[in-house]
Amino acid sequence: MARYVDSHVHLSDAEYAGELDYTVSYMEHLDIAACAVSMDYVDSVRTLEISGMGACILPFVGIHPERVAGPGMEDALRDTAVLAEQNADRIAGIGEIGLDPTYASDGRIPSGQVRAFEHMLELASRLGKPVSIHSRKSLERVFDVMTSFDAERASLHWFDGNKRQLARARDMGFYVSFGPVATYANDKQRLIELSDMDRILVETDGPVRFSRCFELKAGHPCFVASVLHTIAEVRRMPFDSTVDAVAKNSANYLGTR
Repeated sequence: MARYVDSHVHLSDAEYAGELDYTVSYMEHLDIAACAVSMDYVDSVRTLEISGMGACILPFVGIHPERVAGPGMEDALRDTAVLAEQNADRIAGIGEIGLDPTYASDGRIPSGQVRAFEHMLELASRLGKPVSIHSRKSLERVFDVMTSFDAERASLHWFDGNKRQLARARDMGFYVSFGPVATYANDKQRLIELSDMDRILVETDGPVRFSRCFELKAGHPCFVASVLHTIAEVRRMPFDSTVDAVAKNSANYLGTR
């Protein structure tokens, strides 16, 4: 496993189209791996394609809750499952999947999202793959759904819960992932302080841009070093020890140890 692991980044996004060669080159040089997550079936195909550019790209396939609408959902679920099964030896995980009421006009979690989430979780369970979960404004419902699934190789990407929800995530065995916002947000740093060190992952969620760090540049896997530096400061640990601990967590999450 690489020394640095971006546990959640959208390398298939058009933002990276003209610089993937450069990105893969620096990742290989700096010993960085990236869990390249997908948004839908077409994006999953693209993610698998770009994973051929280097072993540092760890492809995740799945359907994001934003894309779970319309009459074609069942076809998309079927096609994504077939894609994952046919490439089970190549894919590293299932994601980005989850729940999000902000994509519904009435502010409620649609039943179609729950259906798609459960379908993707069943796929991950069948293939023995980890999952990267989107849980914006839906953590409690995610917890409820996950009581029927193995949470010990599940990451709550961009964890944004409170202390009580962090405790529940810990009790259920989730990994919690922190991104560049943690470099300046006191609430995120407090969550890092309270998290079990062996359940922490780091991410960028690129190409998301951050208004208070990295000069609004599109997120890149190399940004995880700054997140790790923040974790080291918050936990009062040497930087190298922090890097080693999170790398071990990443390997356990991915099942590569």
